[in-house]
Amino acid sequence: MSTQSRRPVPLLAIKALHTLVWAFFVGSIAAVPISARAERFDWVLGFAGIVLVEVLVLAFNRMQCPLTAMAAPYTPDRHPNFDIYLPEWLARYNKEIFGPLFGLGLLYASARWMGWLG
Repeated sequence: MSTQSRRPVPLLAIKALHTLVWAFFVGSIAAVPISARAERFDWVLGFAGIVLVEVLVLAFNRMQCPLTAMAAPYTPDRHPNFDIYLPEWLARYNKEIFGPLFGLGLLYASARWMGWLG
């Protein structure tokens, strides 16, 4: 029997949910510059607002997703990806990768909105 199949069902469900939530926020981050390119600045504000709510949730939770705490009782594993279906390197550097991408997306959107970019 594999290690994966011996994990409790709640852990597998939390990991799946966490992965879906992560994908939603990564999609929202990607949608900021895409919406700016399409000159849909109302969408830029919406997607940026979604991401900023997530940033606030993380900030009030010591920079940790609440789903991580929900997954913790089901396993002693504390690898960066114990609570999400991502490669370990991506789970480890998630904030370092997507934080700057979000910031760059906002800068691009701002420049487009100000008319500095064609």
